[in-house]
Amino acid sequence: MSNSLQNLPLNQASRRTFLKAAGVLGTATAFTATLAACGGPSKSTAKGAANTGTVNKDLSIEAGISYSLSTGFDPMSSSGATPLAANLHIFEGLVELHPATREPYNALAASDPKKIDDKTYQVTIRDGAKFHDGSAVTTDDVVYSFERVLDPANAALFAQFIFFIDSVKKVDAKTVEFKLNTPFSGFGPRISVVKVVPKALAAKDQKAFDANPVGTGPYKFVSAAKDDKIVFARNDAYNGPKPALAKDMTWFLLADASARVTAMQSGRVQAIEDVPYLDVDALKNKVDVESVQSFGLLFLMFNLSKAPFDKKEVRQALHYALDKESIIKTAMLGNATAASSYFQPTHPAYQKASTVYGFDAAKAKSLLASAGVTNLKLTLTTTDTAWVKDVAPLIKKNWDAIGVNTTLESLASAAVYAPDKVGGLKYDVVAAPGDPSVFGNDADILLSWFFRGDTWAKNRFAWSGSAEYKEVQTKLNAAVAASDADAKVLYKEIVDIIADAVPLYPIFHRKLPTAWDGKKLKGFQPLPTTGVAFIGVGRTS
Repeated sequence: MSNSLQNLPLNQASRRTFLKAAGVLGTATAFTATLAACGGPSKSTAKGAANTGTVNKDLSIEAGISYSLSTGFDPMSSSGATPLAANLHIFEGLVELHPATREPYNALAASDPKKIDDKTYQVTIRDGAKFHDGSAVTTDDVVYSFERVLDPANAALFAQFIFFIDSVKKVDAKTVEFKLNTPFSGFGPRISVVKVVPKALAAKDQKAFDANPVGTGPYKFVSAAKDDKIVFARNDAYNGPKPALAKDMTWFLLADASARVTAMQSGRVQAIEDVPYLDVDALKNKVDVESVQSFGLLFLMFNLSKAPFDKKEVRQALHYALDKESIIKTAMLGNATAASSYFQPTHPAYQKASTVYGFDAAKAKSLLASAGVTNLKLTLTTTDTAWVKDVAPLIKKNWDAIGVNTTLESLASAAVYAPDKVGGLKYDVVAAPGDPSVFGNDADILLSWFFRGDTWAKNRFAWSGSAEYKEVQTKLNAAVAASDADAKVLYKEIVDIIADAVPLYPIFHRKLPTAWDGKKLKGFQPLPTTGVAFIGVGRTS
């Protein structure tokens, strides 16, 4: 596609309209433990050369997925990592972002969105596009798809990311017009968050549509069972830019890590996500394995409504006490990068924070003493994700070493965020994974997820009443309306504030190992996110 869409910046919006959006920025919570998106790949451990064979479109693709189905598939409401990955194949937006490269391309749009003026864009849909039930895609379907997301009554997760859209209307049988509240030059890439659905089906029975999704993507949904598998079939009527290159796909939902590895080793599947770190070396001798650097972070979050965690010195001390390099080497087998900023070093917005928490036990003890804190006892609550459970004892060991009496509490993610824990501000410290970058990779989205709205900053770590929080809001508002150069300066200032106050801040940014059989799959790329993608991927044997 043309450079005009690929190079659109994502940081132009007015303070007024962004504040309007901020109220809904915390509406979804299920993503905190499972989602990720763009990041640069680490050094490849792939085995062998690229597959140069001929794709046989009559073959099937099988994959091993690490999470069961936690939600349905309706792209307006789906919040689970597995259905979101599935939806990349079932649905299309007007514009899409490639799952691995995050580069935008026209999907249902016939050409780049046409800018009429600073607050008006028109998009023409491609000729002959059809839904999986055989019905033609109309501009009425496109208008409906955006309007239902924007409707506050639906509390749609993705409304927060298209706050700049004021209205959508049909111009003619092929063209839709968008009126904006404010100039937003990142219009093209950002509208990829809305997938086009058939109005006749989605409006008639949303629950039924959620269970049996119908889109325009290269693969059709066939069936799904929560803890078993998802089955897809090739959409032979697809006429878009990314056709299916396999007859069908089966994704086996293998939450047990050893089951995924066995499935990969036995040849039952051609790819698995979330390779256990201990199995990477063994697998890479037989198949391709690559660990991709993600934004996905393991963060410490403090309950600022509870003493002594309301003191910045205590929060800083607990960060300085962590030997992060040792934790990464021991628990993650090197598959992470110690945080030196809110962003990982491969991120375009990365700038080293003014405060970097290198391992300094003496400084940690000094900070506790300066805060007047002695004999500190705390409970560290963590999610029960396997690799988090590996990290937690090492955090405890580091804190115990500076005289902190640490109790570990491992809970399911839903229990961690329940009203009797984080949701009710009834905890001390939380260590948990999070990654909103599946929605986009720009600094605005990644910062706003945790530091705007009520869900996190007010209701989960009680920072919203502070002067620092208010300063962050002011700078976030200014950054979305600033030039790229000025925004870069503002984002650095925001990161410095957050790094100093550390109400919620990364310990490290994770690398995600994926394994695949490069002798059988052509075009496969590992993702910096939970899940796998087979867009443009086929089998040669």
